[in-house]
Amino acid sequence: MNVKVITTRRCSHRPNLERELKVLGVAYELVFIEDQPELVWSMDIRHSPSLAIDGEVVFREQPEGAELRACFSETR
Repeated sequence: MNVKVITTRRCSHRPNLERELKVLGVAYELVFIEDQPELVWSMDIRHSPSLAIDGEVVFREQPEGAELRACFSETR
């Protein structure tokens, strides 16, 4: 499973999402929009943070903890 947190460098929600993923034991790659604008365009990213799993955006904004837990309990 390839998990990417797609975010801006100044996103105030990113630390919380990273903390939630670490608690769930989910390995992820941090992708900064400023460094990869082509990814933003190709995935139609409009909010930060966004979460992609295996190339598909599953959350286009900060998910609630329960939503995140449900998502990863289904994908494992």
